[in-house]
Amino acid sequence: MTGVLNAEVRQVDTRDEPPLATAGVGVIVALAAVALFASIGRYGFFGDELYFVSAGRRLAFGYADQGPLVPAIARLTDLLARDSLVALRVPGVLATLAAIVLSALIARELGGSRTAQVLTAAAYATSPFLLVQGTQWATNTIDTALWVLISWLVIRWVRTRRDVLLLWAALATALDMQVKWLIPFFWIAVVAGVLIFGPRELLRRPVLWCGGVAVVVSTVPMLIWQVTHGWPQLEMGATIAEEQNHIGGRYTWLPLALAAAGLAGGVLLISGIWGLFRSETLRPYRFLGVAPLVLTVAFVVTNGRPYYAAGIYGALIAAGAVYWTRDTVRWRRIATIPLLAISALVVASSLPWQPESSREPVETQAQAGLKISLYGKFGWGELRDSTADAYRRLPSGVRERAVIITDSYWQASALDVAGKRYGLPAVYSPNRGFGYFGTPPDSATTALWVGGEESDLRSYFGSVVPVERVDVRLGYPGVTRGVTIWQCDDPRAAWSRAWPGMLRLN
Repeated sequence: MTGVLNAEVRQVDTRDEPPLATAGVGVIVALAAVALFASIGRYGFFGDELYFVSAGRRLAFGYADQGPLVPAIARLTDLLARDSLVALRVPGVLATLAAIVLSALIARELGGSRTAQVLTAAAYATSPFLLVQGTQWATNTIDTALWVLISWLVIRWVRTRRDVLLLWAALATALDMQVKWLIPFFWIAVVAGVLIFGPRELLRRPVLWCGGVAVVVSTVPMLIWQVTHGWPQLEMGATIAEEQNHIGGRYTWLPLALAAAGLAGGVLLISGIWGLFRSETLRPYRFLGVAPLVLTVAFVVTNGRPYYAAGIYGALIAAGAVYWTRDTVRWRRIATIPLLAISALVVASSLPWQPESSREPVETQAQAGLKISLYGKFGWGELRDSTADAYRRLPSGVRERAVIITDSYWQASALDVAGKRYGLPAVYSPNRGFGYFGTPPDSATTALWVGGEESDLRSYFGSVVPVERVDVRLGYPGVTRGVTIWQCDDPRAAWSRAWPGMLRLN
């Protein structure tokens, strides 16, 4: 057995790497960079981006709905360039561009020619999800890029057997755990594939398990935060599943996941899975073919979001490009250019280049949810103006004992980020992670409640009166469109007792 393993190592180590497609991949990355940098200053902050800034101003080892890394980077950009939309989004652009390069490097590791590397980069850069997510600062932007990095490190280890690569993979995994807790699914899928198809030597490497221990240790502060706050992260799973049911839930997971890859990316993704099981050249990496199957089952069963598995797309697209270009089949050569051209047009139409005047408003949250990254960027200035007007109109004696509470964590974040500039008091919200940022003081006898329904508010207050209305044309319904601001007086219970029961993650 030792001799066989040593022979396998020698065979892998002596295989020459294909030439690096520096020029071709460089052109793709340059075009992607132009598209992204031309887009990141358009429209306004996305609701989650405002939340990350608010969270970053309250740095902690954990949060209700994600790890501390994204808020920490948001805090850094906030310190370097306060209130700068472009500065906040630059890290996401850089992560996306790095993922394009890494996907091409994966194709090279798999034995792909310059053509395969360029095709991989082009397919990644024309994905309506993989590229467009780089136009805003989000957890999935960093999570996806880290999955691609870890994929490259594992695949390179298979070819070279250099254990230092597994150490770097462990460090990248520990970093990704500080973003969101999806990367364990990647490793479960990889282990399942390795157990079936090999190389099982991977599972016998001490550095792999030492790295796993280091990853667990790195999550201890987050785990302590979750324990002391009642494990909101577990509740988030049920909340996300409920949200997914509004767009078809488990029945639409697979088609939406494939659509996220784009036309060219989707074709290569499927080709990659097929090639991993059929091609002798890709046989050492056959375990990768199991990964999308395991991930699909896992995320369909848990009713997760369709983009949760997008981090594996880089490796699968690369495998598809290698398999696609391995044989000189004429129809493949002919089909490649129109596939990429159509994909590029779809991506171009997905980027936020259209003027606001050409966008049509929506009336319901269900309609807005289909284009949440668009309608979640409008109306923050109007929301702040209306709230500030309502606050200034309060009698001085009442204003001194007033707080602002919002129905949505997006609203709270928008008011909190610019609160001092608008002369607003402390802002609170029982919604999602913002609910853990603080409890209104018991001395507060008046609340300006932004959003929500009068019938719900009357269960908390003796008096509920509408005082202002926010109705932005392109606003998100219930957040910046069709929103009432209420003056709520005479709370029925002290905030310290009532607040824990008011917290909600949906």
